[in-house]
Amino acid sequence: MNIPIWTGVSTFAAGQTPFGFYDNQQDFRTDANKVADFCARRLGYPLADVELQSGSFFTAFEEAVTTYGNELYAYKVRENYLSLEGSNSITEANNKLIKPNMAGIVRISEQYGEEAGVGGRVTWYSGSVELVNGQQDYDLDAWAAQSASLEEGDRIEIKRVFYEITPAISRYFDPYAGTGTGMMNLLDSFGWGNYSPAINFLLMPINYDLQTIQAIEFNDQIRKSQYTFELINNKLRIFPIPNYNDMTGNENHRLWFQYIKESDRQNPYISGTNKVTNVAEVPFENPNYNNINSIGRQWIFEYTLAIAKEMLGYIRGKYGTIPIPDATVTLNQSDLISAATAEKNALIERLRGYFDETSRDKLLERRANENDFLQKELNKVPYTIYIG
Repeated sequence: MNIPIWTGVSTFAAGQTPFGFYDNQQDFRTDANKVADFCARRLGYPLADVELQSGSFFTAFEEAVTTYGNELYAYKVRENYLSLEGSNSITEANNKLIKPNMAGIVRISEQYGEEAGVGGRVTWYSGSVELVNGQQDYDLDAWAAQSASLEEGDRIEIKRVFYEITPAISRYFDPYAGTGTGMMNLLDSFGWGNYSPAINFLLMPINYDLQTIQAIEFNDQIRKSQYTFELINNKLRIFPIPNYNDMTGNENHRLWFQYIKESDRQNPYISGTNKVTNVAEVPFENPNYNNINSIGRQWIFEYTLAIAKEMLGYIRGKYGTIPIPDATVTLNQSDLISAATAEKNALIERLRGYFDETSRDKLLERRANENDFLQKELNKVPYTIYIG
């Protein structure tokens, strides 16, 4: 049985790794031979044969560097995705600081603004129906079907109906101003239309103002029918029933409302070219090995060893046993694979824990705790007593 054995010497050259991600980076080329020797010795060389070749160690080394980069950039994406979503997907992001911004938060909160009519990307339209004397119910879906501004099949959602009594604050000074006494017309003729007929210029407590407004609203509830409406499935019912005494025959009473098109709301997509729309489009590339510090490289060396141990386990599992004179030797395939799996998992957990401890929220929490501690310590310092 001819099993390739590690010779103890390796010479790295471009093209000896499966993907060649780092073959042209000087530090990777230099460390590749050192890592091969390190792994072989940790696996028992020269006291024991190691059934791996230089290319095996170089492959494991490339995979370890790539895994380190994947974990690093996955962490950066998790930490900053709200700031990255919607950004340029062409610009390479490896060596750039990511400035937190509110773009993602604003985009999420737009939906609330759309519902309240104070923001968002859904357009609010205006429409109106002619009120008919004595008619209380109006079908706004029927209005939409006849509207020239809507396409066939467009459904609408009513957002606001302008059918309400004049606010009490506009009749603040006099509960009876503007109620049909004709006083407002008289004041307008003298240029005093902005004032109530019962106005006085006395400075009163604020509770007087509140009680006056409450008196106006209470008067409306007791003496008048309240202007209100009921809207169910775009069927509008108004209260009180319209009752217009049109003396001229030319007056046109209309009820205005605002609505949105359901198709506008149901379209969640924002057009954009070369924009980050998911985590796979964040423009991180494989890391530059030359820029990885000694902490990162030590992790890479250990992960390379775990991969090499796993590879060696699979190779020995292929042969199972090796015949020797008068006996056979059983290879330690299962032990190698179990140990390699455990080491890889432990290394990944250690790396993720390191990244988590340097996350933005952890750093801010640590700084806050540090400031609290320093403040408590400074409080113990006695004040200087000046004598003069």
